[in-house]
Amino acid sequence: MRKLGLLLTFVALAAAQPSARADDWSPAQIDQLRSLWIGGLPPLPPDPSNKYADDPRAAEFGRLLFYDKRLSSNGKVACASCHEPAKAFSDGRPVARGVGVTDRNAPTIIGAAWNGWYFWDGRKDSQWSQALASMENPLEMNLSRDKALGVLRRDPDYRRRYRAVFGDLPGAGDVEGVTRAFVNIGKAIAAFERRVAPQPSRFDRYVQARLEGREPTKPGEKLSLDEEMGLRAFLSVEQSQCLRCHNGPLFTNGTFHNIGSQNRQAANSEDGRAIGVRKAMADEFNCLGKWSDAGPGQCPELEFARVEGDDLKGAFKAPSLRNVARTGPYFHDGHVKTLDDVIWHYRTSHGAPLGQSELEAATMTGTEFEQLRIFLNTLDSPAPSGVGPPRRGG
Repeated sequence: MRKLGLLLTFVALAAAQPSARADDWSPAQIDQLRSLWIGGLPPLPPDPSNKYADDPRAAEFGRLLFYDKRLSSNGKVACASCHEPAKAFSDGRPVARGVGVTDRNAPTIIGAAWNGWYFWDGRKDSQWSQALASMENPLEMNLSRDKALGVLRRDPDYRRRYRAVFGDLPGAGDVEGVTRAFVNIGKAIAAFERRVAPQPSRFDRYVQARLEGREPTKPGEKLSLDEEMGLRAFLSVEQSQCLRCHNGPLFTNGTFHNIGSQNRQAANSEDGRAIGVRKAMADEFNCLGKWSDAGPGQCPELEFARVEGDDLKGAFKAPSLRNVARTGPYFHDGHVKTLDDVIWHYRTSHGAPLGQSELEAATMTGTEFEQLRIFLNTLDSPAPSGVGPPRRGG
């Protein structure tokens, strides 16, 4: 009888666990998985503001510039200083450090070409204008336009590459020409950054197997029981709320949300999107400006941007969750150290220091929160080829 009792207990426990059969996912859940799968990522969107965006010569020139520390006032800071390939193109610090120390976390640039807005508050509307802002920021690269061009003038290879794509460099006294060449530096960097695209993760290979109606048995496509349970929690809007902001193949809707993450001691810099959108509208380098290559009707995001609304105050951009295990610390000011701490924020957050938080009480158990964290590790993937530090002279 004791053996029979143990057997019945084992059967009951086994029945309580989710099986790994493909038909365990409902049609609605399969649709959710498909919506997150990298195979559903649309083609790289055009950037009408940058006519060099898809020029391979500009991209290779931009790759050199991206890793060049000479493009900083102290010769020690490059774009790659805050966006390191080994750290999923982030930097592992709470806030970015350049010539000085900023008050913002450096987000990954993987998949950033699919974004419509840049920086945590969306104060830039293109990758090239974002790159220029970092160069001129006294806390980041602290480089004037003239000095940026000086780097190109002193480097024969750079002069050759610039001429091949953009034409001759301007003279030192040509103020408008200097700005145009400075803009071209940003456009070259953006052409490179567009190549930093997300790669398939174990999650994606698992989903592909499910979409093909087969068991995920091949190496690199299996999920453990905890990982699958975490995925189920992620998909449940009633439980985790994750899909409200982190949906689509990039695991972000690319918009701005108030989740009560503001720093009470830094109120003047915590307005988020409420200030960022106004800066974008007034930016000399925006899509509608004279330095943009866009034609009429090609800047819809800027033309139809919403600049009023209580929900903009204290709202910051929802980051991609791809490679999220390697892009901490977290939130716009990096004050949250680990994924466990991020998840704890969603368990304990009540209101917002500024504006109105969108968060509602999560209904998951402690075990489900832990499984959610375990699942997020399955979104890790290698960097694409051809985006690491280049060799000069090629």
